[in-house]
Parts: sequence; C-alpha cells; structure tokens
Amino acid sequence: MKMNGEKNNMLDIYKIPNSLNLDKHNCFHDLSTYPKFQEELLKFKIHITDLVNDNTPATFYKFGDGDYRFLTKESVGSAKPGNRAISKLYTEIDHETFLSGAGKCDYYTCEIYPENRTMFKSVINRDIDYPAEYGYGLVANKWFFEQFKGRIGLIGASEKLYLIEELLQHEEYQKYLGIDSFSDYIHFPQKYAADDIELVESFVGNQLKNSSADIFLLGIGHAKSGVLHTFTNYKNAVYLDVGAGIDMIAGCINTNRPYAGEWTNYRLPNYDYTAIDYLRYNNGNEVIL
Repeated sequence: MKMNGEKNNMLDIYKIPNSLNLDKHNCFHDLSTYPKFQEELLKFKIHITDLVNDNTPATFYKFGDGDYRFLTKESVGSAKPGNRAISKLYTEIDHETFLSGAGKCDYYTCEIYPENRTMFKSVINRDIDYPAEYGYGLVANKWFFEQFKGRIGLIGASEKLYLIEELLQHEEYQKYLGIDSFSDYIHFPQKYAADDIELVESFVGNQLKNSSADIFLLGIGHAKSGVLHTFTNYKNAVYLDVGAGIDMIAGCINTNRPYAGEWTNYRLPNYDYTAIDYLRYNNGNEVIL
C-alpha cells in the first residue's frame, strides 16, 4: 500500500470530516473565498436528504473549467474534438442543445475557485447553489453511502461501472464502502457521448425507466449539458453530479484531486484496466484485492 505523505495546511473552514484535500489552490487558504463553507455544507446535506426522502425529482449540475471550454467551443483538454466529449467538430453537432440544456437543471454546484465561478457566470445564466467540493468530499468520507444505503444508483461510463461491480464482489471493498452493492448501474458512453445526444438520452432514459434508486450519483462528462436536465422525465429521483467521485468508487482516482487525499484505490490483480479512461491516475493509496 502506497500512502501519500503530503500534508494539508488548508484553513479548517474548508475541511470536510474524514476526507483530505491535497488541492494546493490558494483559495483554500483565504477565509474570504467562501466564508459560509461549513454552514452551507450542513444545508446541502439536509437539502439532499429532504429531496430523497420526499421523492422530489431534482438535477444537480456540477460545473468545472472543462464545461466552460466545451460550452464556449474551445478545443482544449477534454473539450477538444477527438479527446473525450466529441469525435466530431463543433460545427458538426447541435451545440445550441448543450448551451440551452446547461441552463435547465434544478441546482448548480461549482468549485470555489474564483476563476471557475467567473467562468460559470459567463456561460450559464443561473445562480451557483453549492460548492462542488461537497460532492467530492461526501463521496470521499462515504456519507452518501451511509445516508442512503440501499437507495443509491450510479450513472457513469460502462467501463467504470463494470469495474465497480467487480470490486463489490469482494467483501473487503464492501466493508470499505459500507454497502454491498448499488441499486442500479446506469450505463453511459465513456467517450464521444456528445456526438449524438438524442441517441444517448434514449439509451439512458430506457435504463432509468426500469431503475429503482432514489438518488443517483453520476459522472458523465460534458454531455451532461445536453442531457442531465432530461433524466427526471424518465425516473423520479435526485441526480447529483459528483464528477470524479465516480473515479473514487471505481478505484482509479488521482489522490491529488479535491478531497481524495485519503481515499483508498482498491484494485483487482488480474483486471484489464486498459479500457478505463483515467483522469491522470497516480497510483496513490492502492490496495490490491
């Protein structure tokens, strides 16, 4: 097991219990960045719990700098045609569907980086409801699994969902997460989902119609801008975008990602990982089952 020896000297106000944030961004050392971080963390947990218990359908869109690149058609990183979101040129897809769809979700989260909040306001005409860090931290400290045990589904790349199902065949990993399985595994294309968003909506919608979960944790890339707001048409549930939180559950998170510093990446010794689309995996905190 390889442990990450880095220390975290961020301000206490930005800490989420039982998780470690190794993100070195200066905003975590400035009280004025988000002075109500702890107050709104409690509000977020109560809000999510009330929505789930009341069976109130809701979509939570997580905004990051990559979403800005995609919505502004910048050929950078995951938003560059051929990399992850699309295989086609922006002129070859109905980009307006994503621009309009990005503004149709019920709630919005965004990392507290000042530059990200500025990007958000420039492309989505909505208020930011909560820091995106809450989603990362509450996966990392397993609050979601404890709070909604037996009621959680996942929506993510097929390759990662298959891996998660294999991991959960092992009692050691079940004990680590505190659950035996997820209620539903809703498959989504790992790459190029934005090429034909109507086809993707139909594919996901048909799975949701037969699902049973009350809350879905999801990570579906930039295609979410065109499709996330439609999910409640198929199944009454809470849909919470936790982004790289899905990579945590799949045991392939870079531990320098926000609030992933103490996450243990459980790995399968003879599994073919070549099909997994990693986000700069760094082999931190590994346990081989």
